[in-house]
Amino acid sequence: MHRMINQGKKRTAVLALEDGSVFRGFPFGASATIEGEGVFNTGMTGYQETLTDPSYYGQIVTMTTPQIGNYGINEEDEESRGPKVAGFVIRELSPVVSNWRATGSLEDYLKKNGIPGIEGVDTRAITKRIRVHGALKACLSTEGISEEEALQRAKQWGGIVGQDFVKEVTCKESFTWDPTGDESRIFTVQGTDLKSNEPVFSETHRLVAFDYGAKKAIYQNLRRHGFKVTVLPADASAEEARSHRPDAIFLSNGPGDPSALDYAHETVRQLMADYPVFGICLGHQILTHAIGASTYKLKFGHRGANQPVKNVETQRVSITSQNHGFASEKETLEKMGAIVTEYNLNDQTVSGMRMKDLPIFSVQYHPEASPGPNDANHLFKAFHDMVTETKKQNG
Repeated sequence: MHRMINQGKKRTAVLALEDGSVFRGFPFGASATIEGEGVFNTGMTGYQETLTDPSYYGQIVTMTTPQIGNYGINEEDEESRGPKVAGFVIRELSPVVSNWRATGSLEDYLKKNGIPGIEGVDTRAITKRIRVHGALKACLSTEGISEEEALQRAKQWGGIVGQDFVKEVTCKESFTWDPTGDESRIFTVQGTDLKSNEPVFSETHRLVAFDYGAKKAIYQNLRRHGFKVTVLPADASAEEARSHRPDAIFLSNGPGDPSALDYAHETVRQLMADYPVFGICLGHQILTHAIGASTYKLKFGHRGANQPVKNVETQRVSITSQNHGFASEKETLEKMGAIVTEYNLNDQTVSGMRMKDLPIFSVQYHPEASPGPNDANHLFKAFHDMVTETKKQNG
């Protein structure tokens, strides 16, 4: 099927990695030449959520599942407005879009949003190179440039270490997430109604959420669990956060190097003593820096929907969705008064922590999934319960 579909086409697209390897394939999506960090994602579904996750800003994502695009695109399922990846690498683009909810094809979606893609390449070989050598600087072109130019552009790209990509994906001004509750209803396919018939979720706590590149599913889960969510830009001050009279603070996921976000570290540091705090992914890493601990770059990161995490306090193992290239350093966390509560069972990296004497906790993975399992969804209720208890104690 793949050979028949691409019969007569020329392999004019090129993917070059800084280690000198070059992959020729068929172009799809937009006509463009881009540089980024070459990474891979092991998820078997959820390519649209992957494309629109702001944590992928600046990255060229290789999907390890052989065929992508089967169920098309539905803009209701976007995690942010439009794709945030730099480029997309797949083994085979599905020739058929087969889903009753689809509103378009993957190729048209990428073309409309200016994102180049390459198909017909050996994604297993690309993934193995990244596994062996680590995440690699890369260049993807669908404009027919030479292999030599692609290699040169890959090697000359500045990389992700030390880069503040958060400023590229955060909201421009503050807003209230879903005040009516309609956008946060639980999806159902019962009857002809695609939204749940449950009543609007009651709001019991006021929450200020810092948007470092948040996924929509996080806000939906917070809203469902009783929070009135006021979203602030990443560079908002502690004073602005306090002006909303919140009961708690939330720190979102996002892209880039967490050590480069001094302004975020300082703001969180100023708020920690006064409010319960929950952080996810980059938010966990920002909290790490705010308490004076440190982060480091992983060799090739964790990106997929099947990462096993163990909580050493409850002995519970969860299968989690993850997307990160940096991790918090265990020794410095413990030195600064944090308790490491969870570990990734694949490589023993830190997956969660809490403060000994403050109502603060964070996780390296995505409890809202999208895509992925919902094993860790209980953390949103745990956060709500913690805020309720803190308010009681404070009278």
